[in-house]
Amino acid sequence: MMNRRELGRAALAAGTVYALGLPLAALAADETPDALIRRLSVDVLNTVRADKAIQAGDIDKVIALVDKTVMPNVNFRRMTAAAVGPGWRQATPEQQKRLQDEFKILLVRTYAGALAQVSDQTVRIKPLRAAADDKDVLVRTEIVGKGDPIQLDYRLEKTPGEGAGWKIYNLNVLGVWLVETYRSQFAQEINAKGIDGLIDTLVARNKSNAAKG
Repeated sequence: MMNRRELGRAALAAGTVYALGLPLAALAADETPDALIRRLSVDVLNTVRADKAIQAGDIDKVIALVDKTVMPNVNFRRMTAAAVGPGWRQATPEQQKRLQDEFKILLVRTYAGALAQVSDQTVRIKPLRAAADDKDVLVRTEIVGKGDPIQLDYRLEKTPGEGAGWKIYNLNVLGVWLVETYRSQFAQEINAKGIDGLIDTLVARNKSNAAKG
Protein backbone atom coordinates (compact mmCIF):
# COMPACT_ATOMS: atom_id res chain seq x y z
CA MET A 1 0.00 0.00 0.00
CA MET A 2 1.28 3.48 -0.72
CA ASN A 3 2.51 5.42 2.30
CA ARG A 4 -0.41 7.74 2.98
CA ARG A 5 1.69 10.45 4.57
CA GLU A 6 4.23 10.50 1.73
CA LEU A 7 1.52 10.39 -0.93
CA GLY A 8 -0.41 13.14 0.82
CA ARG A 9 2.64 15.38 0.93
CA ALA A 10 3.39 14.73 -2.73
CA ALA A 11 -0.22 15.31 -3.68
CA LEU A 12 -0.37 18.57 -1.76
CA ALA A 13 2.83 19.67 -3.44
CA ALA A 14 1.36 18.77 -6.81
CA GLY A 15 -1.78 20.69 -6.02
CA THR A 16 0.21 23.72 -5.03
CA VAL A 17 2.21 23.46 -8.21
CA TYR A 18 -0.81 23.34 -10.47
CA ALA A 19 -2.76 25.91 -8.51
CA LEU A 20 0.00 28.49 -8.44
CA GLY A 21 2.15 27.90 -11.43
CA LEU A 22 0.75 26.21 -14.49
CA PRO A 23 0.03 28.22 -17.61
CA LEU A 24 -3.03 28.69 -19.75
CA ALA A 25 -3.56 27.23 -23.22
CA ALA A 26 -3.05 28.69 -26.68
CA LEU A 27 0.60 29.56 -26.24
CA ALA A 28 2.77 30.91 -28.99
CA ALA A 29 5.26 28.28 -30.11
CA ASP A 30 8.11 30.79 -30.02
CA GLU A 31 7.44 32.01 -26.49
CA THR A 32 10.31 31.28 -24.14
CA PRO A 33 9.50 28.90 -21.29
CA ASP A 34 10.31 31.39 -18.54
CA ALA A 35 8.19 34.07 -20.19
CA LEU A 36 5.38 31.54 -20.50
CA ILE A 37 5.50 30.73 -16.79
CA ARG A 38 5.85 34.38 -15.75
CA ARG A 39 2.97 35.71 -17.86
CA LEU A 40 0.47 32.96 -17.26
CA SER A 41 1.11 32.28 -13.59
CA VAL A 42 -0.37 35.70 -12.93
CA ASP A 43 -3.44 34.80 -15.00
CA VAL A 44 -3.97 31.60 -13.02
CA LEU A 45 -3.64 33.40 -9.69
CA ASN A 46 -6.10 36.08 -10.76
CA THR A 47 -8.59 33.47 -12.00
CA VAL A 48 -8.54 31.65 -8.68
CA ARG A 49 -8.85 34.83 -6.63
CA ALA A 50 -11.91 35.86 -8.66
CA ASP A 51 -13.74 32.51 -8.33
CA LYS A 52 -15.15 31.82 -4.87
CA ALA A 53 -16.37 28.36 -5.95
CA ILE A 54 -12.82 27.27 -6.80
CA GLN A 55 -11.56 28.67 -3.51
CA ALA A 56 -14.24 26.66 -1.74
CA GLY A 57 -13.04 23.48 -3.43
CA ASP A 58 -15.82 22.97 -6.00
CA ILE A 59 -14.42 19.84 -7.66
CA ASP A 60 -16.35 20.31 -10.90
CA LYS A 61 -14.95 23.81 -11.30
CA VAL A 62 -11.49 22.60 -10.42
CA ILE A 63 -11.71 19.87 -13.08
CA ALA A 64 -12.92 22.40 -15.63
CA LEU A 65 -10.06 24.74 -14.76
CA VAL A 66 -7.51 21.94 -15.02
CA ASP A 67 -8.87 20.67 -18.33
CA LYS A 68 -8.93 24.14 -19.85
CA THR A 69 -5.74 25.69 -18.49
CA VAL A 70 -3.44 22.90 -17.36
CA MET A 71 -3.73 19.78 -19.46
CA PRO A 72 -3.06 21.42 -22.87
CA ASN A 73 0.34 22.46 -21.53
CA VAL A 74 1.42 19.20 -19.93
CA ASN A 75 2.78 16.10 -21.64
CA PHE A 76 0.61 14.04 -19.33
CA ARG A 77 1.20 10.76 -21.13
CA ARG A 78 4.95 11.18 -20.63
CA MET A 79 4.41 12.20 -16.99
CA THR A 80 2.23 9.16 -16.27
CA ALA A 81 4.57 6.80 -18.11
CA ALA A 82 7.54 8.11 -16.16
CA ALA A 83 5.68 7.79 -12.85
CA VAL A 84 4.63 4.21 -13.63
CA GLY A 85 8.17 3.32 -14.70
CA PRO A 86 9.18 0.14 -16.59
CA GLY A 87 5.72 -1.37 -16.07
CA TRP A 88 4.27 1.19 -18.49
CA ARG A 89 5.75 -0.65 -21.48
CA GLN A 90 4.07 -3.89 -20.40
CA ALA A 91 0.69 -2.22 -19.88
CA THR A 92 -1.97 -2.63 -22.55
CA PRO A 93 -3.38 0.48 -24.26
CA GLU A 94 -6.51 0.15 -22.08
CA GLN A 95 -4.39 -0.09 -18.91
CA GLN A 96 -2.37 2.93 -20.00
CA LYS A 97 -5.55 4.92 -20.53
CA ARG A 98 -6.91 3.93 -17.12
CA LEU A 99 -3.62 4.82 -15.45
CA GLN A 100 -3.68 8.27 -17.05
CA ASP A 101 -7.33 8.80 -16.09
CA GLU A 102 -6.87 7.75 -12.46
CA PHE A 103 -3.56 9.59 -12.05
CA LYS A 104 -5.23 12.73 -13.36
CA ILE A 105 -8.10 12.38 -10.89
CA LEU A 106 -5.62 11.83 -8.07
CA LEU A 107 -3.85 15.08 -8.92
CA VAL A 108 -7.00 17.07 -9.66
CA ARG A 109 -8.47 16.15 -6.28
CA THR A 110 -5.50 17.79 -4.62
CA TYR A 111 -5.97 21.00 -6.61
CA ALA A 112 -9.21 21.76 -4.83
CA GLY A 113 -7.46 22.03 -1.50
CA ALA A 114 -4.45 23.86 -2.87
CA LEU A 115 -6.53 26.36 -4.83
CA ALA A 116 -8.40 27.26 -1.66
CA GLN A 117 -5.10 28.42 -0.17
CA VAL A 118 -4.43 31.03 -2.85
CA SER A 119 -4.64 34.52 -1.41
CA ASP A 120 -1.63 36.79 -1.45
CA GLN A 121 0.96 34.61 -3.18
CA THR A 122 3.05 35.83 -6.08
CA VAL A 123 5.46 34.00 -8.40
CA ARG A 124 9.11 34.96 -8.74
CA ILE A 125 10.87 33.64 -11.87
CA LYS A 126 14.60 33.00 -11.57
CA PRO A 127 16.97 33.70 -14.49
CA LEU A 128 16.76 31.00 -17.16
CA ARG A 129 20.01 29.13 -17.75
CA ALA A 130 19.48 27.73 -21.22
CA ALA A 131 20.68 28.21 -24.77
CA ALA A 132 18.31 29.56 -27.41
CA ASP A 133 18.18 26.20 -29.23
CA ASP A 134 17.67 24.00 -26.15
CA LYS A 135 14.69 21.65 -26.40
CA ASP A 136 14.65 20.61 -22.73
CA VAL A 137 14.92 23.26 -20.04
CA LEU A 138 14.58 23.86 -16.32
CA VAL A 139 12.57 26.89 -15.21
CA ARG A 140 13.17 27.74 -11.56
CA THR A 141 10.63 29.77 -9.60
CA GLU A 142 9.58 30.62 -6.08
CA ILE A 143 6.10 31.07 -4.65
CA VAL A 144 6.29 34.07 -2.37
CA GLY A 145 3.70 34.82 0.29
CA LYS A 146 3.33 34.20 3.98
CA GLY A 147 6.19 32.23 5.46
CA ASP A 148 9.28 31.04 3.63
CA PRO A 149 9.34 31.03 -0.20
CA ILE A 150 8.36 27.72 -1.81
CA GLN A 151 10.85 26.39 -4.35
CA LEU A 152 8.99 25.36 -7.49
CA ASP A 153 10.87 24.17 -10.58
CA TYR A 154 9.54 22.99 -13.94
CA ARG A 155 11.00 20.65 -16.53
CA LEU A 156 9.71 21.58 -20.00
CA GLU A 157 10.27 20.12 -23.43
CA LYS A 158 9.86 21.85 -26.79
CA THR A 159 7.19 20.04 -28.78
CA PRO A 160 7.40 20.15 -32.60
CA GLY A 161 4.63 19.96 -35.18
CA GLU A 162 0.95 20.52 -34.50
CA GLY A 163 0.38 22.05 -31.08
CA ALA A 164 4.03 23.06 -30.97
CA GLY A 165 5.23 24.81 -27.86
CA TRP A 166 6.64 24.10 -24.44
CA LYS A 167 5.13 21.23 -22.46
CA ILE A 168 5.68 20.55 -18.77
CA TYR A 169 6.61 16.98 -17.93
CA ASN A 170 7.98 17.12 -14.38
CA LEU A 171 7.82 19.36 -11.34
CA ASN A 172 10.10 19.93 -8.37
CA VAL A 173 8.67 21.19 -5.08
CA LEU A 174 11.13 21.97 -2.29
CA GLY A 175 13.77 19.74 -3.84
CA VAL A 176 11.47 16.77 -4.52
CA TRP A 177 10.64 15.82 -8.12
CA LEU A 178 6.99 14.81 -8.49
CA VAL A 179 7.45 12.01 -11.05
CA GLU A 180 10.25 10.34 -9.09
CA THR A 181 8.22 10.53 -5.88
CA TYR A 182 5.27 8.75 -7.43
CA ARG A 183 7.50 6.28 -9.28
CA SER A 184 8.87 4.84 -6.04
CA GLN A 185 5.35 4.48 -4.62
CA PHE A 186 3.86 3.03 -7.79
CA ALA A 187 6.74 0.55 -8.11
CA GLN A 188 5.80 -0.98 -4.77
CA GLU A 189 2.24 -1.52 -5.95
CA ILE A 190 3.32 -2.96 -9.31
CA ASN A 191 5.82 -5.32 -7.69
CA ALA A 192 3.19 -6.58 -5.27
CA LYS A 193 0.05 -6.61 -7.41
CA GLY A 194 0.94 -5.79 -11.01
CA ILE A 195 -0.45 -3.01 -13.22
CA ASP A 196 -4.05 -3.90 -12.41
CA GLY A 197 -3.19 -3.74 -8.72
CA LEU A 198 -1.85 -0.21 -9.14
CA ILE A 199 -5.00 0.80 -11.03
CA ASP A 200 -7.17 -0.69 -8.27
CA THR A 201 -5.20 1.23 -5.64
CA LEU A 202 -5.61 4.50 -7.51
CA VAL A 203 -9.33 3.88 -7.99
CA ALA A 204 -9.77 3.14 -4.28
CA ARG A 205 -7.83 6.23 -3.26
CA ASN A 206 -9.80 8.43 -5.61
CA LYS A 207 -13.10 7.05 -4.29
CA SER A 208 -11.91 7.69 -0.73
CA ASN A 209 -10.91 11.24 -1.60
CA ALA A 210 -14.27 11.83 -3.31
CA ALA A 211 -16.13 10.61 -0.24
CA LYS A 212 -14.13 12.96 1.97
CA GLY A 213 -14.83 15.85 -0.42
